[in-house]
Amino acid sequence: MLTKGDEYPIHQTPEPIAYAGSDRNFYDRYFFNSYAPDGSAFVAVAYGVYPALNVADAHVAIVKDGKETCIHASRVLGMERMDLRVGPISIDVIEPLRILKVTLAGTEGVAGEITFEGRAFPIEEPRFVKRNGPRLFMDYTRLTQNVRASGWLQVDGQRIEVSGWVGTRDRSWGIRPVGAADPQPLPGAGFPQFFWQWSPLNFEDRSVYFHINADQDGKPWNTRAVILEDGAGPEGGFHTEAAVMETTLVPGTKHAAGGVLTIPMDQGAATVRIEPTGNTFLMRGIGYGGDWRHGGFKGELAVAREDIDCANFDPNDLGNLHIQAISKATLSVPGRPDQQGVGVFEQLILGPYRPLGV
Repeated sequence: MLTKGDEYPIHQTPEPIAYAGSDRNFYDRYFFNSYAPDGSAFVAVAYGVYPALNVADAHVAIVKDGKETCIHASRVLGMERMDLRVGPISIDVIEPLRILKVTLAGTEGVAGEITFEGRAFPIEEPRFVKRNGPRLFMDYTRLTQNVRASGWLQVDGQRIEVSGWVGTRDRSWGIRPVGAADPQPLPGAGFPQFFWQWSPLNFEDRSVYFHINADQDGKPWNTRAVILEDGAGPEGGFHTEAAVMETTLVPGTKHAAGGVLTIPMDQGAATVRIEPTGNTFLMRGIGYGGDWRHGGFKGELAVAREDIDCANFDPNDLGNLHIQAISKATLSVPGRPDQQGVGVFEQLILGPYRPLGV
């Protein structure tokens, strides 16, 4: 089947672009977030296509005053991957790898239009490859880019001006679990375990990125820290896989009370102190679990609003383990004045993790 994508030199297999290999879990996704400098308001967007499931979905979540207001949308993909619209949610690529726009047409009292402009060339994170026993669980590539955002949002008649906001966007593609779960048990896979932290942080003239996937003993199987000045090109920035995050958990939970990231550099170690502000974004609001799980089949077209109390929730409920904590950050680099910044501290701990006593 030929589609609009076949007009562009983007093929990755000998087949038309409508086909993405043979793995039913192949996906291709956009992610965006942005937040006011004081952390008082936050927006996140996810947009994914699942070629082997023939589904596309999109989500927008707005956090303000302890409430998370979400618009979910899902449609049949129709094997056409170049139409970046699902119901009221659309993406326009203004300038590849630099400027993108997200539009939410008015739906159930929620609307918005935000332009995301990269602060530097995106970083390419190490390829994520993970097996559960004999089965390939993850195999994907991700680019990440801190951004400046502008535009507006509206929730139930209240307009939120997006001016002076910063945030992060990413693009990832490859294989990870999507759609309906496999009902067949997998002998030899072991006890389910997943440890993930991600902290893209925005400072006045630079960005700091850190992520880690680790096994139950704390041994990383994918990690990277980057310090990247505004305007840096593809080869810019300081990159290392030797950074360490020391995390303190909120007692009785798997959510972090704070963290200190240490990044070894030639002139001495840089440190980043991360302090969650108390404003929490629950990731299920953009399809990470819940009734609107990524790749789930909802019919020809489905659109719905969901309202979540993100100030009072059970942190140990499985659906609330995956969060982004809006956070203040302090960057200390030897020989330079400290810089104050803002970002998110994303966390997901499933199963045991001995370094934190989980």
